[in-house]
Amino acid sequence: MLNWGLCIAGSYLLGSIPFGFLIGKAKGIDIREVGSKNVGATNVGRVLGRSFGITCFFLDMGKGAMPVIVAGAMNGLLGQDVVGMEASQIWLWLAVAFASVLGHMCSPFLGFKGGKGVATGFGSMLAMWPLLTLPALGAMVVWYGVLKLTRYVSVASMLAATSLPIGYFLRILPPKAMDQPLSQTAQYIMHASAPLIVTVAMALLIAYKHRTNIARLRQGTEPKHGSPVE
Repeated sequence: MLNWGLCIAGSYLLGSIPFGFLIGKAKGIDIREVGSKNVGATNVGRVLGRSFGITCFFLDMGKGAMPVIVAGAMNGLLGQDVVGMEASQIWLWLAVAFASVLGHMCSPFLGFKGGKGVATGFGSMLAMWPLLTLPALGAMVVWYGVLKLTRYVSVASMLAATSLPIGYFLRILPPKAMDQPLSQTAQYIMHASAPLIVTVAMALLIAYKHRTNIARLRQGTEPKHGSPVE
């Protein structure tokens, strides 16, 4: 358990590194005071330019993925699917993933404030090979498609986060679920339910962090992707 405790603590600390804030400071700007005042990649790209936004996005994804990969490798979980894992191992690995997102959202370096956790969350989910990798890739496809259709990053992010637990549920649903006893299917789903619970919680948390965006969408004042800084 000490091993897992160190992994969770390390994940939180790594996730709390505010790359968007640091990129802004390197350019002489406090990213918290311009644009949408968010430290995430979208605001960095809008204020400083696309290349800086892309850099921030991949750094935020990386800080979510790295601790999950390290914890999975240390505990022999990488490459194992849900059937070959104990329920406690699944929960602990998910705790490592969630800790990085929490660090990004509540960074001690920013007075326990932070970004919205989208890039960090998807990075951590992608790294849970193969448990959540395919659902996370599907969520990224949803994000890109919705962004192209609406040009609202906030809408794309929230719908992508919502699609993650749906994709996971469809992935774990036994192919012959209708042909086997209901109790057997229910038992399997219960064993595999931890990622479903955590991804639903993550989607709700991401929606909560976008509450100001939701308010602007309702008012018709939400800026679209590629719009100039206000």
